[in-house]
Amino acid sequence: MTKLNKLKWVVAIAAAFFVGTTFNSKVSAATVNNDYALNSNQVSSLRTSNNVIIAHATAVYAPAKNVATYEKRTWYSNGAYVQYIVGDGGKIYRVGAEGYQAWGAGSWANANAPVQIELAQTYSSSEFKQDYITYVTLLRSSAIKYGIPTDVDSSAWRGVKSHLWITNNVWGDHTDPYAYLASHGITKAQFAHDVKYGFSSSGNNVNPTPKPSKPTNKKAVHVTYALHQKGKKWLNPVKDFGSGSNGFAGVPNSVHDMLYIKVNHGSIKYRVHTKEDGWLPWVKKANKNDTVNGAAGIKGHTIDGVQMYYTTPSGETYQQSYYRSQTTQRTGYLGTCADNGSVAGYDNFAGMLGEPLDRLQIHINNYSKY
Repeated sequence: MTKLNKLKWVVAIAAAFFVGTTFNSKVSAATVNNDYALNSNQVSSLRTSNNVIIAHATAVYAPAKNVATYEKRTWYSNGAYVQYIVGDGGKIYRVGAEGYQAWGAGSWANANAPVQIELAQTYSSSEFKQDYITYVTLLRSSAIKYGIPTDVDSSAWRGVKSHLWITNNVWGDHTDPYAYLASHGITKAQFAHDVKYGFSSSGNNVNPTPKPSKPTNKKAVHVTYALHQKGKKWLNPVKDFGSGSNGFAGVPNSVHDMLYIKVNHGSIKYRVHTKEDGWLPWVKKANKNDTVNGAAGIKGHTIDGVQMYYTTPSGETYQQSYYRSQTTQRTGYLGTCADNGSVAGYDNFAGMLGEPLDRLQIHINNYSKY
């Protein structure tokens, strides 16, 4: 969070809910909204030394749009603003100018950071998921753009730095963004891994080789899958998905620790995330009696995330796995995942980290049936 009086900030943000502002509702997660950008006469004219990218969290539960409104209005009186604010379901709002000093984390940080990014805080898990994707992607891409290492909070004086790192190594008393990330199940280790390697490595995005764009020869593909109930046994397998208790793998309000998936045509790979281990290796076979190579998971360890990718045989209409899950801690299915990234906001994995996955649905097609 930027350096300013926190009580003053909270009151002002609350008031900002009632301030009318111009907002482009068509802004996507990959588009920067400039409605709240400071003009060239307002931002600092001092260029930065490009050594760090700084990761903040706002420390208040308010829309990113309101934070941007507040920073634009009070940039001089409060002496606080950053280049970008991420939130509202993966949107990006610009306030300061890249490559010029912002006022976000003290003189050393401001002088060395061409980009500082605030993550707006939300209680919504689905909104956080989209915000986190955009936040990490913007941190990583900004570092690459300015030739800065993507290592997070290393001992080196170059890289991506949290506000906590600035406090511990330079000056200040802020500890963001870690407490907020942890409230949504993101550990320091996962955050560092995601920023350093990108989502294709972290397990949050498969990032496959693009599939052919023109349909040619569609085949019927059926997927069979089953979950193992923790401390008990393998449940009956499910084919594709349907309604009622036979329409999904798993047992409502129960915890599961292993999964196998197989298809009758083409191939599929899959993996799970457990609360104890993080993302486990990819599995390409399906044999419930081979818990090493034929199933994903570790007996006794709680599954809270699932990821998969279907490969269409050459020359056929491309198809993908569409899948979704529920958890023991909320009602209703979470957003649908598509393995090639065609369902905005939910292409990372099925599940919510930290919450046991209690049911799973899958089908293979060239469109979603959910």
